[in-house]
Amino acid sequence: MAVRALAQNIANEISLLITAGELEPGQPVRTQALADRFGVSRSPVREALVTLAEQGVLEQIENRGFFVKDGASELVVEPVSDEAKPFEIANEYQQLAEDWLKDRIPGEVTEMMLRERYDLTKAQLGDILMRAVREGWAERKQGYGWRFLPVAKTPEAFEQIYRFRMLIEPAAMLEPEFKLDRTIIEEQRRIQQRMLDTDIEKLPAERLLHNGALFHEELIKMSNNPFFHMSLVRVNRMRRLLEYRSRVDRSRTVRQCEEHLVILDLLERGEIVEASYAMRRHLGGALSKKSPVAWSWSHAAEEKT
Repeated sequence: MAVRALAQNIANEISLLITAGELEPGQPVRTQALADRFGVSRSPVREALVTLAEQGVLEQIENRGFFVKDGASELVVEPVSDEAKPFEIANEYQQLAEDWLKDRIPGEVTEMMLRERYDLTKAQLGDILMRAVREGWAERKQGYGWRFLPVAKTPEAFEQIYRFRMLIEPAAMLEPEFKLDRTIIEEQRRIQQRMLDTDIEKLPAERLLHNGALFHEELIKMSNNPFFHMSLVRVNRMRRLLEYRSRVDRSRTVRQCEEHLVILDLLERGEIVEASYAMRRHLGGALSKKSPVAWSWSHAAEEKT
């Protein structure tokens, strides 16, 4: 039986969760939780789960649901070549993202306008818009139509976001209410170490970027100042689309993971001020190395227009 595009996309996302260690062998896979996470109904999620069960990634137990099988992480993601496309998405989704980055479409649109512009069916457009929602740059308007959210469209905006992060992330560690959360530290250590051990060479660029953003968003929660966290999540969404378009340097990702682990070590030892300084150095280094990538992509894109 053919699997609809949305269900296949969800199956791919679940596979990445397994490979990244967010879903471990023996762990139940909850349909409603995944539907909430991906912003879809239960039906395509269940279709995705059935597909993964047929592939041997999940085990379906009658009256109990779906569970991750032992060895599932070895089945779901092939090694990713550095020559692979940095933003592996459907052509129509890529075109929509490109048009928004280059201001070819307005910030508020109707589904009819998008269907006519890209020659899509209602179901195809729905899949694309749900992907944009998950990536954080689109939202449904109340009542009718869709709104595309502000993103970092230029190298200057990209740099400004990093400079903003260099201010708030180190400062968050020095907040009066900052409190270490051992659960966050242990989970992020597990994710970062797993990336170093295996994931950097096998995960798609999108998932590597997601794990990097998650590290920073989880650590800033420990400030117990919700405005720090809200601000970081917001600016991460604004930079994500442009950053996904750049080529991910996997050797640099190794260095970033190592620096993440150093910051976790400092926090765990209670050396909070030192961790704050380390975070600022880490973000400053990321800016100096990432900006040229974004710049080169931006200029190359302009030359093609």
